[in-house]
Amino acid sequence: MKITKVEVFRLPTAHSEMNSPIGCRIHTDAGLYGDGEAGMAYGVGGDAAYGMVCELAKMVIGMDPMQIELIWNKMYKSTFWGQNGGPVVFSGIAAIDVALWDIKGKYLNVPCYQLLGGKVRDKLRTYASQLQFGWGQVGVSEQVWAITPQDYADNAMLAVNEGFDAIKIDFFDRDEQGKPLNFLQQTGFITPKNLKMVEARIKAVREAIGDEVDIIMENHSTPDAIGAVQLGRLAEKYGIMAFEEPNTPTVQSSEYIAKYCRVPIANGERLFSRWQYAAYFKQNLIQLAQPDIGNGGGISEVKKVADMAYAFDVGVQVHVAGSPLATNAALHVEAAIPNFTIHEHHVCNRMDTSLNLTKYNLQPINGYFEIPELPGLGNEFLQSAIDNALLYKVIE
Repeated sequence: MKITKVEVFRLPTAHSEMNSPIGCRIHTDAGLYGDGEAGMAYGVGGDAAYGMVCELAKMVIGMDPMQIELIWNKMYKSTFWGQNGGPVVFSGIAAIDVALWDIKGKYLNVPCYQLLGGKVRDKLRTYASQLQFGWGQVGVSEQVWAITPQDYADNAMLAVNEGFDAIKIDFFDRDEQGKPLNFLQQTGFITPKNLKMVEARIKAVREAIGDEVDIIMENHSTPDAIGAVQLGRLAEKYGIMAFEEPNTPTVQSSEYIAKYCRVPIANGERLFSRWQYAAYFKQNLIQLAQPDIGNGGGISEVKKVADMAYAFDVGVQVHVAGSPLATNAALHVEAAIPNFTIHEHHVCNRMDTSLNLTKYNLQPINGYFEIPELPGLGNEFLQSAIDNALLYKVIE
């Protein structure tokens, strides 16, 4: 079996300024195809990731899609910028890699988790993610962005009433008037006023949901180390499950945060390979690893990161903020690893931005995901979405 051509595309959504998925479809001479996704679809840099997928696609034409490890290392070692690369390189590698796993599963007529060692569990505990954005009905764009402590509590209860026993919220992204905080307000010593604001929000959520629902405190890497310590120590008394992305990840600053905080640290969506994770694991600076399949080198690399984490008693939650295709990829990896902790269900996967992109848009039931059982990923991009792509190129 040989790779004959690769379609690369950037898809429109209901609100393309929020999320415009970058995908690829790898075709073979056996008539099978597989779909993959690059993770840089939000924020700045998506066009660069799209270009990287196009460039890497040229390297795999004529290769055997079953030789996933060989292809991965060719992309990593033969591109000059692959080694110690960042999100653009690893997003490009990821899209190709995930599509290859999809092909392999289809060829062998098994779901991808079977190729990764088989299921360790039959369902995956899931948390409602980014509740500061709201938690509206599935397929509806309107969300109630939290501002007041009561807003935060109300959004949290929407998820809890659906059966979730874990939630994630960024309590420090907007001020008390609803205006986005800038980096000058979020770094350095955090003012007593802002600390009081954050605590009021955490306290309102904890009192609303009780002590049997876990809270992950999101920070999107915006504070620096000193502010992270202030936030972490403030959150300790509210029984926070994990303190996510407390600052821009560096080993040195992470050592300082770990020294002065007693809340478990979750981190990893800005670490892009096993080489970048290694020092954090060795020095016990992460308790919940959060590699992103879409920007971290694909299923191949994230499975290696998860196996490395297992050797250091570190739990794993795959970071998922992409299209519904990314959800399927994450579920397969998480089903097959013994150190899985919890699955992220981002509010974007409930919004209309996820409609009309993929064949399926899986949703959890009572806070748990079932494992996909169809061959390969068990999901694919709709041809109608590809036909309306914002960017499109065929490599052959």
